[in-house]
Amino acid sequence: MNKLKYIHLFLITVITICFVGCKSSSTVSTKHEYHLNREFRGAWIQCVNGQFMGISTEAMQNDLIHQLDELKRDGINTIIFQVRAECDALYESDIEPWSRFLTGQQGKAPSPYWDPLEFMVEECHSRGMELHAWINPYRAKTKTTHQLSTSHIAITNPELCFRYDDLLILNPGIPENREYILKVVKDIVKRYDIDGLHIDDYFYPYPAPGNVIQDKVQYQQYGEDFSDINDWRRDNVNTFIREMNTTIHKIKPWVKFGVSPFGIYRNKSVSPNGSNTNGLANYDDLYADILLWVEEGWIDYNVPQLYWQIGHPVADYKELIHWWNDNAYNRPLIIGEDVERIVKYDQMQEKMQLERTLPNIQGSCQWYSRVVVNNIGGYATKLRTDYFNDYAFNIEMPWLSDRRPDAPKKLKIITTEDGRVLFWTEPSGKKWDVEPVEYAVFKDGKLYGITQNTFIRIPAQKGSKKTEYAVCALNRLQHNGPFASIITK
Repeated sequence: MNKLKYIHLFLITVITICFVGCKSSSTVSTKHEYHLNREFRGAWIQCVNGQFMGISTEAMQNDLIHQLDELKRDGINTIIFQVRAECDALYESDIEPWSRFLTGQQGKAPSPYWDPLEFMVEECHSRGMELHAWINPYRAKTKTTHQLSTSHIAITNPELCFRYDDLLILNPGIPENREYILKVVKDIVKRYDIDGLHIDDYFYPYPAPGNVIQDKVQYQQYGEDFSDINDWRRDNVNTFIREMNTTIHKIKPWVKFGVSPFGIYRNKSVSPNGSNTNGLANYDDLYADILLWVEEGWIDYNVPQLYWQIGHPVADYKELIHWWNDNAYNRPLIIGEDVERIVKYDQMQEKMQLERTLPNIQGSCQWYSRVVVNNIGGYATKLRTDYFNDYAFNIEMPWLSDRRPDAPKKLKIITTEDGRVLFWTEPSGKKWDVEPVEYAVFKDGKLYGITQNTFIRIPAQKGSKKTEYAVCALNRLQHNGPFASIITK
C-alpha cells in the first residue's frame, strides 16, 4: 500500500477512530526513557588496489551492492568511498580525467556509462548508511601508473608537481595547488548528496631513502616568515586544512570533514607530548599537525590509523589508543582498524573492549571493506552477532548545528484493511537543521523501526496490556528532537 492510500485512509477514519477497537492517547511525555544508540561504524572502500579496474559496469555495480548489503548486515553505518586517488575521478568531472582504477585507462569513460559516486550515494542512502567521498588531495600519480591522460594536471601544468620516489605530488608549497584542490572539492560537494568529505594520510610524501622533496624554490618564494623549512611545510598543510573546512561548510554546512592520519603523531623521544613509540610521525615526517587541526576545530572527525597489534615493539596499539584518547580534544575520535592484522593476532575482543571503555572514542572504521565482506577469521560474523548487533545512529556533531527538529505531532493509531498503522504529523521547520529527514520509532523503550514516512505499520495487539510507542524526528545530521508518544491497548 502506498503513502497516498494510507493518508486517504487516515482522513477517512480519523473521526471514527474510537469505533475500530483502539484506545490511545498522544503526549510528549513518556513512561520510558528513550535514547538513540550512537556509534560511528565505518568501512573504507578503496579503488587504488585495483579491485574495480577494467571490470564491466554491471559487474562493478553488482559487487558494490553485494559489499553494501553485507556491510549493512554487519552493522556498518558509514561508507568511506575512494573517488580520487591521483588527481582523477570515479565520478563525472569536468576538472579531472576518469580514473584508470575504474576503466583501466586514465581519461577513458566507463561503458556503459555510469557515475560510481552518484550510484554509491543512492545505494548507501537507501540502506540508511552515510556516504563519505574520499579523496587524496596532493597525490597526482601513484607508482603503478605509467600513462597519464592529456587532460591530467601533471601533463597540462607539470610545474605544479614534484617527483618523489616515482610518485608525482602536487606541491603543497604552491598556493595555486590549494586553489585547484579546493575547486575539485567544491565541485564534489555542490553536485553530490554526500554526507562527508574524507582525506587520508597522504600530505607530503612518506620519506623514501635517496629522495629529496623538491620545494626549495617555493620556500624561497613563499616562506619568508619561516626560519625553518619544516615549519613552512606544516603551515602549508595547516592552511589547506583550514581552508578546506571553510570551503565545505560554506557550501553545505551538514557535510562532515574527516581526516584519517597516520597512527603516530610524534614520538616521545623528540617531544614530551609524543607517544611512547619509535616510528614515523605525522608532525615530523609528513608535516601534518593533526592535533592543531583537532584543537582548532578544523576537522569534524579524526580517524587515526592504528593498524598495529597490541604489543608491537615500535608502535604498540594499546599505547597509541590511550595516547589518542588523551589527546582527542573537542572532536570525535574514531579508531582506524586493520582487520587482517586483528585476525592474524586474534585481538578483536581486546581491541573492541579498549574502544568501548576509553571515554573519548566514538567508534571505529574498518580497513578495508573487502576483507570484512569476505569474513576472514569470522570477523564479520563477530561484528553482526557480538559487537554491532544493535542498530547505531551516527555520532552527533553539534558544532555543525545545535538546532534540532521539533517533536512529531498528533500521533494516532488506526486500524486499516491491511492492519494497524501508527500515523503522525510532520513537525514544522524548513531549514536544513530543523527539517525532518527520517523518524525513529520506539516500542516500550526499544527501537522498533526507522522510516522516512510519517507512518509505520505496527503489530496487532491483544489483551489489556498497555503499549507505548514513541517517535522522534531526525535532521540531516541525524540529530534527534524530542519524543512524542502514544499509549495504546
